[in-house]
Amino acid sequence: MEVDIVQDLRAKLSIAIEALRRAEERALPGQFALEVMHEVRNPLEAMGYLLHLASEEDDPKAVREYLRQANEQMATVHQIAAQTLGFARMLPTPQEVDLVELAEAALRIHHRRITAQKIHLVRDFTTATFAEVYTGEILQVVSNLLANALDALPEGGTVSLRLRKRGAQVQLLVADNGKGMAPDHMARLFEPFFTTKENRGTGLGLALSKKIIERHAGRIFARSSALPRRSGTTFRITLPAKRQTEAAATDL
Repeated sequence: MEVDIVQDLRAKLSIAIEALRRAEERALPGQFALEVMHEVRNPLEAMGYLLHLASEEDDPKAVREYLRQANEQMATVHQIAAQTLGFARMLPTPQEVDLVELAEAALRIHHRRITAQKIHLVRDFTTATFAEVYTGEILQVVSNLLANALDALPEGGTVSLRLRKRGAQVQLLVADNGKGMAPDHMARLFEPFFTTKENRGTGLGLALSKKIIERHAGRIFARSSALPRRSGTTFRITLPAKRQTEAAATDL
């Protein structure tokens, strides 16, 4: 009887986790839309001002220069849309993508928070590192790891985002120099509903992230230290690489 109850609870938990994963997926495009609106505002305002100057200018040479600058601002808007909104689509099949661009898209989600907390951001990317993934899911994982790192940091802290191709694997690392976690917390880190954030968070982010990475035939590891001057937490994701790139294979 007790075995049946446990099995039933496990089945219900699995259903709940899958429902929450899908809910997070549906929320991601809206979050992207808000961030993109914020990011494109400046180039759009600059473009409008330049076009106004061009309409008021009589000198053809000056008009051409204003229009050239307006075209540069338009190119910036197109680049943001192409590199960011494309990753927000929840596609039914995995796609071959450059994980460098996906990592940049994840950083866009947290751009305002990184700026507000005066975070020192370390980007360490190789060129064109490809993997075949469900883009929305992997974006969700990287975004969640960045959010956790920012939660752990005081103003002026450091977040590192590194990406490498090593043999047949792609390795992505998210690290912070926050206060770190105790060993007993580390042992339960990927358990559903376990959280160290007290009244914030559901405790499902890392459990869902682990499930997503394993669905991609990858692995996720974590290490943390609370030692003075060496404190911080690091997450490392490994995924199967899609193809060889020109980047040299190096360790993280």
